[in-house]
Amino acid sequence: MEFESPVCHGLAPSWIASVHGSRTNCVSEGLSSLPSGFPHHLHQDLAWTGPQLDSSEPHYILSLTADELVEVRSAKDHFKALELDGDLVSRENFPLPTLGSKLEALGQDLYNGKGLSVVRGINPDDYSVEDLTIIWLGIQAYIADQRGCQDHRGNMLVHIVADGSSMMKLGHHRHSTSAISFHNEEAGDVVAWLTRSTAASGGKCIVASAYTIYNVLAAHRPDIIRTLAKSDWPFALPHFQCRPILFYQDSRLIMNFGRTPLLGNAVHPRPEHLPKLNDRQREALDIVEAIAQAVQLEIKTQAGDMHFINNLAVLHRREGFVDGQSAQQKRHLVRMRLRNPQLGWDIPDDLKQEWHDAFETDTCQTWHLEPMPGDVFPLRKYTN
Repeated sequence: MEFESPVCHGLAPSWIASVHGSRTNCVSEGLSSLPSGFPHHLHQDLAWTGPQLDSSEPHYILSLTADELVEVRSAKDHFKALELDGDLVSRENFPLPTLGSKLEALGQDLYNGKGLSVVRGINPDDYSVEDLTIIWLGIQAYIADQRGCQDHRGNMLVHIVADGSSMMKLGHHRHSTSAISFHNEEAGDVVAWLTRSTAASGGKCIVASAYTIYNVLAAHRPDIIRTLAKSDWPFALPHFQCRPILFYQDSRLIMNFGRTPLLGNAVHPRPEHLPKLNDRQREALDIVEAIAQAVQLEIKTQAGDMHFINNLAVLHRREGFVDGQSAQQKRHLVRMRLRNPQLGWDIPDDLKQEWHDAFETDTCQTWHLEPMPGDVFPLRKYTN
């Protein structure tokens, strides 16, 4: 059968079989149609493919001009002259009279446009780590100015670096050099990261639109959408909870999942007493991954890049990488969870606890400018 969906025209056909593959008991289980209220097609700008966005001058990349770089440095100097703590960076004390409006437009595009952007042009070698972090916070203040905690210790900055000091760390995606499958972060409207340095080879950021994945499934496997929208997915991280992967409310599609909370892995095995995925659910995860890889966008990251992605509508993964000997050839990302209160979507009830813990819990915030031992940046563990 020819694959005729216009959004995926021209894509390699090797993955079509998985989409049209076995519909595991979908008719007998009443899963052959879309869930009530779910649309037959999503027409928003968020429904893109990698080939559509990729070009010699990608529109999702904002390359700073020489004048804008001067403006950024001036804003950093202005903030430092106030002698405030670094976590107090805001639009008011980090003035960007020309660049600011462009960054605000990026925030609009994250929520109401394509859902991703890269700010490029900052050279990390031009700044101390403290000054680079101030600039990182200042630029994001114009895009999504509410910052969320990333763990129960109150860590605001999470450092993603290779660490083979133990099997536990080596098996955790934050410290591994292996490829990672498509997923969302547990909380945050916007997931952002600053690239302080890149690997000697590999490590590209790879993203895919959940809206495009949905459109493919709605046209060819609506039973998978019904499976993803059921409330029987047994998530086990950060706590045990049965909930959907896919939500549709207020005319917006929201996807939130990761394989490790559902399946575990070799280093972090899922406790035997927890419910396991059924065949229908495993098929759904595999098909989502296959479609995501077919429509993905690969971004060759440069040192100094600041990535912003809509964590509600865009999946992300990483290719494997190899670090070099010098510090400049060791991959080092600094991740943050962000929200723009003015633009933010309504969060589904099943996800609200994670958003509350990240953005509303009165936790003592901790800002480590460098990677710290594992007990300072705790690795996730199954608790039930």
